[in-house]
Amino acid sequence: MRIKEILEKELSPVELEIEDVSYQHAGHAGVRGSDGETHFNVKVVSQEFEGKSLVKRHRLIYGLLQDELQSRLHALSITAKTPAEV
Repeated sequence: MRIKEILEKELSPVELEIEDVSYQHAGHAGVRGSDGETHFNVKVVSQEFEGKSLVKRHRLIYGLLQDELQSRLHALSITAKTPAEV
């Protein structure tokens, strides 16, 4: 899975969970004609988030996954925390 590879390489997470929830959106206009993997819940725990606001954490993740978002990925639900926050 490319999402996992990118996040592991760039964020060195201590915890990374990726859940494919595309089945919940089958038939929606934004995903018709796709390969089926379009919606994901992502939980990332990384020291890279230290000192960053929630918005900056989300922007960082969206920036890392920009190519995926422009191709097959339609939506992400993100939980981004530092190790001290879990």
